[in-house]
Amino acid sequence: MRIALCGGTGDIGEGLALRWAYDTGHDLIIGSRDPEKARTKAEEYGTELESRGTETTIKGFENAMAADRADVVVLAVPPYHIRDTVEAIADRLDSDTVLVSPAVGMKRDDAGLHYNRPSAGSVTEMVAEVAPEGVPVVGAFHSLSAGKLANLDIELDEDTLLVGEDEDALDIVHLLAEGICGLRSLSAGSLENAAEVESLTPLLINLASHNDDLHGVGVTFE
Repeated sequence: MRIALCGGTGDIGEGLALRWAYDTGHDLIIGSRDPEKARTKAEEYGTELESRGTETTIKGFENAMAADRADVVVLAVPPYHIRDTVEAIADRLDSDTVLVSPAVGMKRDDAGLHYNRPSAGSVTEMVAEVAPEGVPVVGAFHSLSAGKLANLDIELDEDTLLVGEDEDALDIVHLLAEGICGLRSLSAGSLENAAEVESLTPLLINLASHNDDLHGVGVTFE
């Protein structure tokens, strides 16, 4: 499967790219608004993987080129870049492309981080509003620590919650998630439930900031 990570030069993009390259055989493409930055980061990821005995080829392109003919496009960008990013790659998306959103809107004050709910209801629903008609959208990977993902010395043991309307798209993202060793994916229902899923992220970050033994904290459900 070909996975394009638009904004794959950032923290969550790096973590997902390294885990998928390390644990699976999927083809990975790193996207960025700056193609040179994408190529540089792709080379860095490749070097890290080679140092661990993993032979892989990760390529870097401008976002639209990265998304071209991808089976899955992950929007690894901050929420304030979501709309522009989707518009920039829209003509490369079709009904056979799964669009995945891990972004969470947050705001900070003296008490810590808080969920910043957009007018669409959630960032995932905003992606669905902006995406071309017929392109399935799945929300996933919101609560994962980017630093923990990128550190391949850490063994994962946590869950990620999926929201979406298209069952085939959900099945694809479920398989992608569980291809990462130690990660389990659970359905949290339709896109209307995305706000509840996304709001876990500021809670986890606040927990980590107030408890020294909870850096990189994740969630598991029993």
